[in-house]
Amino acid sequence: MTDVNASENHASSHAPAMEHSLLAKLTGGLGDRQTVEKICGDFGQLYSGFLPDVFHSETGIAIQVGYVGCESGLMTELVADLGDTFSFVNGSLRNWSPNFVLACGNGFVISLMELMLGAELETIEQPAERSLSDIELDLAAMVFERIGNVLRSGVNAAGGFEATLDPPHNADDRSKHEDDSRSEYGAVVRMSIELGQVKSEVALIIPQRALLKTRVELPKPTGQIAKGKQDWTDRINEQVRRSQVTLEARIRLEKLTLSTISRLAAGDVIGFEDTRDVSVQVSANGKDMYMCEFGRSGERYTVRVKDNISSDDEILKHLAG
Repeated sequence: MTDVNASENHASSHAPAMEHSLLAKLTGGLGDRQTVEKICGDFGQLYSGFLPDVFHSETGIAIQVGYVGCESGLMTELVADLGDTFSFVNGSLRNWSPNFVLACGNGFVISLMELMLGAELETIEQPAERSLSDIELDLAAMVFERIGNVLRSGVNAAGGFEATLDPPHNADDRSKHEDDSRSEYGAVVRMSIELGQVKSEVALIIPQRALLKTRVELPKPTGQIAKGKQDWTDRINEQVRRSQVTLEARIRLEKLTLSTISRLAAGDVIGFEDTRDVSVQVSANGKDMYMCEFGRSGERYTVRVKDNISSDDEILKHLAG
């Protein structure tokens, strides 16, 4: 006699799992193309009309923002498809979405840093695409804050809560900030952003579970300059000054012949070139900044600053890049 229960258990163990996209549609995590495109277009209109006004009101700097388009897919894939010329921020907004991602083209941040440190807008050209330095990531945080403010002002999230944003990171570091368990569907809203001659992009990657419930509201532009460019520049300079920088010390050693150098082995000693006060050149990011003398304080070896090699402004501009 056939064991009916055993047969049923065997059949159920081999039953195909429901397709991920179908399950997402049934549970409100994936919408139809027309609906997603409509809401993404509303986000594009929000940012095109409002982000330039916010930016100008706080910096005195004119930017242009335009809606490029949208795409649907898995959140992780949408982020990855933006490539390695973007920096990213993970965010959340209470009563709207516990997770979303903001992205900004690195070229915009690099050019903005150049402008903030004294360059004329007309002279800034399209920069070579690269990862952002630590100090540029500090500036990116201020840019992302304004992108997040526009998002908060435009979505129908109850309570008026501020968006919570993690520190920015480069694409190469994305895996450290990604939650692989979130294999959910989202939509990417891509927008162009222009600063003088420099063209770049910003993007929102939003879970469709939140997107499909969103009613985008368009705030009225203020048309007023609340803060001047100098105030923004001062804040950037202060941010730069607070950033952590790795210093390197270089000490000249006594001259040796190639024959002697080729025979050096573990335990051999090479003397300093200076016989009294040992001179040390201190640099950061490859730029010499200070002349120092070598010394010791307690159990730690130290250097004492004797003279500046570069001016204060030169140091800031170099470290910022």
